[in-house]
Amino acid sequence: MTMYRLTARQYLPIAPREAWNFLSKPENLQKITPRHMGFEILSGAEGPMYEGQIIHYTVAPFPGFRTRWVTEITHLREGSYFVDEQRFGPYSFWHHKHFVSEVANGTEMRDIIDYKLPLGFMGNLAQTLFVRRQLTGIFQYREKTLEATFGTLPGRPSELNIETI
Repeated sequence: MTMYRLTARQYLPIAPREAWNFLSKPENLQKITPRHMGFEILSGAEGPMYEGQIIHYTVAPFPGFRTRWVTEITHLREGSYFVDEQRFGPYSFWHHKHFVSEVANGTEMRDIIDYKLPLGFMGNLAQTLFVRRQLTGIFQYREKTLEATFGTLPGRPSELNIETI
């Protein structure tokens, strides 16, 4: 069973509360996801985020293939972190932790995603051929979109890594 971990860290020159208010609104996920992914929220994103919230999406991970994705917000500490877990979708396992914390002159946003692809050897091949590149591209797009929206924090470079765990 091959598991992967994506870690991302980004610094923004805004207060943690402002970052939290943006990140904890599921409808903003569409704003920070590349258009070519065909990401669309179907239901469950109304109102403030809460533990137990079920959100239904559709996504097109590659041209000609659209799939449903259902996630649940399983943990939440207001203003600090939340966890979404896939219930149905393209991964065999998806556990995504989002953290927001104060740093000098701004906010650190940190993500840790543990995931596993279906289909054994074929899933691992897909990771090598396109999933890794696609997830990297999604987080690079997100970084650029957040920087365009909120600015950058000088001297604090973003980080992005995907490894086998």
